[in-house]
Amino acid sequence: MEVSAFLVAALIIALIALFTVVRAVRIVPQARARNVERLGRYHRTLNPGLNLVIPYIDRVHPVIDLREQVVSFKPQPVITEDNLVVEIDTVLYFQVTDPRAAFYEIANFLQAVEQLTVTTLRNVVGSMDLEKTLTSRDTINSQLRGVLDEATGKWGLRVNRVEIKAIDPPQTIKDAMQKQMRAERDKRAAILGAEGQRQSQILTAEGDKQAAVLRAEGNRTAAILQAEGQSRAIDEVFQAVHRNDPDPKLLAYQYLQALPELAKGSGNNFWVIPSEITTALHGVGRAFAEDLPRSPATREKPTDDDMAARAADDTAQAAEAAAEAVADAAKADGTATGTLPPSS
Repeated sequence: MEVSAFLVAALIIALIALFTVVRAVRIVPQARARNVERLGRYHRTLNPGLNLVIPYIDRVHPVIDLREQVVSFKPQPVITEDNLVVEIDTVLYFQVTDPRAAFYEIANFLQAVEQLTVTTLRNVVGSMDLEKTLTSRDTINSQLRGVLDEATGKWGLRVNRVEIKAIDPPQTIKDAMQKQMRAERDKRAAILGAEGQRQSQILTAEGDKQAAVLRAEGNRTAAILQAEGQSRAIDEVFQAVHRNDPDPKLLAYQYLQALPELAKGSGNNFWVIPSEITTALHGVGRAFAEDLPRSPATREKPTDDDMAARAADDTAQAAEAAAEAVADAAKADGTATGTLPPSS
C-alpha cells in the first residue's frame, strides 16, 4: 500500500512538473506578439520565437497579429449636402505597430476603427453634393486616411489606406443618371453625325468647285482654240480671195446660189434682201450676156461654140428674170425688203 501511494504521489508530482514546464515555455509565431502580465500588471511583450515565463505568476494574453490587415465595412448610409442618402462601402488597410497600446489603450480597436471611419465619412461627404461625391473618391480617401491615422496613432495602429469600394445612390437617382448618360450619348452621336455631314458637304463643294474650275478652263481653252481656228480660216479665205482678185460679178453669182438655202425651212417666209443685191444681179445678167473670149480649141469646134453660147444665153436670161423679180418686189414694198414664198 505504501508503495502504491508513493507511486501515485510521484506520478502526480511529475504531471504537475510537466504542466508547469509547459506553462513556462511559450512559442510565438513570426509577425505575432503576446502581452505578458505579472501579478496583474503589464510586464513585457513576447517576441516571435521561444519565450520563457514564470508559471502561475505571469499571465500571457492572446496573440496579436502584427501583419497588415484588411477590413471591409458594411455599407453605411450617408447624407450628402443636397439631402440625398447614399450607401458607401469602405475598405480599410491597417497594421498594429504597438501591441501594448493596441491591447491596453482601446478595448476593441477594430470596432473603434469602424465607428471612426463611419463618422469621419459622414463629416466629409456631408460637405459635398452628389456629383462631387461620385467624382471625388481620391479626395474622400485622403481625408479619411488623415483623420484615421491621427486618431489611431495612440492606439498603436497605423492606417495605410482607406478605399471607397462602392457609392450607391438611390434608385431614382440611378434612373435619372442613366437617362442623362443616354441623352449625352445621343447628343455626342448627333454632333458626330452633323460633323460628318458637314465634312461631306465641304468635300463635295470642294470637288464641285474644282470640277467647275477645270470645266471652265477646258471651255476657255476650247473657245480659244476654236477662235484661233476660225481666225486662221478667215485669214486663209481672205488671203485666197485677195490672191485670186474676184470681181463683183462672181460675188453676185455666189449670192444668187445661196438664195435657195435662205428660203429653206417652214419659218423662213419673211427675209430681208439688201437693195444692192438687185444691182449685183443685173451685173450677173450682163456678165452672162457678154460673149466670152474663145480659146483656140473652141474656134476649131464651131458646134460646141454654138452650144456654149446658147447655154450662156439661157443662163443670162434666167439671171435677168430673177433680178427683175427682185427689183419688182423691192419697188412694191418701197424699201429694201421683200417676201418670197417658201421653197418646195
